[in-house]
Amino acid sequence: MQALVKLDRIDINILVELQKDARITNVSLADAVGLSPSPCLQRVKRLEAAGYISGYIAHLNMAKFTESVTVFTEITLHHDKRENFVKFESNIRQVDEVLECHMISGGYDYLVRFMTRSIRHYQEVMEGLLDQNIGISKYFSYIVIKSPVLKDGVPLRKLLSH
Repeated sequence: MQALVKLDRIDINILVELQKDARITNVSLADAVGLSPSPCLQRVKRLEAAGYISGYIAHLNMAKFTESVTVFTEITLHHDKRENFVKFESNIRQVDEVLECHMISGGYDYLVRFMTRSIRHYQEVMEGLLDQNIGISKYFSYIVIKSPVLKDGVPLRKLLSH
């Protein structure tokens, strides 16, 4: 990875547009940000090389495939030793049903987002984690009933404004 390039207004606009539609053509992207296609493509390649763009993904509509359950889980480990955190993180990375895992401050150690086929499937996953003896002391589960707000992109302009 190259040294980070300083982002200007056009770079930020490119990133905002790519968050909206990663499949946008270079010609359309160039038009949206006020560049000709060649310099626009050069900027996109530079942003990729510098690591500002880490990849492109397809967002799947799971309701078209099957029913699923999203569960947020607060996890507390037995002891606050570095090796316990390393062991937990190493093992939780291997669980396909884990979509996100965040170490947090506060009353517990990790907040984990799972997606499973059912509540029963979620419980099987959790029992499997407990059986692995990876340091889980307790956990609390929060089943998502409805998600009125789901955003794919970050508010880049707001985060970068001073």
